[in-house]
Amino acid sequence: MKVAVVGAGAMGSLFGGLLAEAGAEVWLIDIWEAHMDAVNQRGLEIEREGQTRTVYLQATTDPGVVEKCDLVIVFVKSTHTGDAALTAKKIAGHKGLVLTLQNGMGNADRIAQDVDPLNVIAGTTSYGATMLGPGKIRHAGIGLTTIGMWHNGDADKVETVAAFFTEAGIETEVAADVRSIVWGKLLINVGINAITALTGIKNGELLDLEATVDLSRAAVEEAIAVAKAQHIDVRKDVVAHVLEVARATGGNRSSMGQDVDNRRLTEIGAINGVVVKEAERLGMPAPVNRTLTALVETLQAHYEEK
Repeated sequence: MKVAVVGAGAMGSLFGGLLAEAGAEVWLIDIWEAHMDAVNQRGLEIEREGQTRTVYLQATTDPGVVEKCDLVIVFVKSTHTGDAALTAKKIAGHKGLVLTLQNGMGNADRIAQDVDPLNVIAGTTSYGATMLGPGKIRHAGIGLTTIGMWHNGDADKVETVAAFFTEAGIETEVAADVRSIVWGKLLINVGINAITALTGIKNGELLDLEATVDLSRAAVEEAIAVAKAQHIDVRKDVVAHVLEVARATGGNRSSMGQDVDNRRLTEIGAINGVVVKEAERLGMPAPVNRTLTALVETLQAHYEEK
């Protein structure tokens, strides 16, 4: 299978590297020229538990040089999904599949505005990665990847992708109701990301004060209510699960926290902001998520003043 990864940050590079290591023809596509040059010149260095290995694959800042691919994986920040969708459309053509494993909600729907909706796959992954520098990443965690057709497309298509990933060492399951899976990941991000981004704490430190735990719980419970109003199935122990994820990733800084640390635009609009928009559409209150969203938007709007 020929694969293109649009958005070769830490996670995109990791998935591209693992698939290339398994023998697939893989292209990394990203606007970060230094990273693309380093991969082309020296290969992609993947550090895992103190050991580093090098994987060789192709990388470019110009999507136009990539010929039609069987699978395009979108790993850009949600703020760039529109541009990525247009790139994916050109590379996938009429038959290629487009998979999003991005954070937040709305990415699959945005991609489906440009790509044939019957070829759009969405999902979540528990893998973790950190960018160490041009051409270098750290593989920080391994877990299950779950994917499913976003619309009622050919089920064989998503089964083929899941088998391809699993054969490459990326354990992948197919979900009949992938929307519930994506919402499940969203609920975790709702309870952790904005709070850690605003306070400068690591994930595990969210548990240090009852007041912080209560804030996380309130944000998640608002989001649960919004999900249930749309008949989205969510696990019964969502709040406990969110807190357990914070504990299990205790030493990590959330992706939104890292964005704030590096003065990058965050994905707040696709996480807490989605809860606010959906609540408004349904005529429901979401004051906690509205406040968290406004605070993060205010913070990132004033980066240059710091």
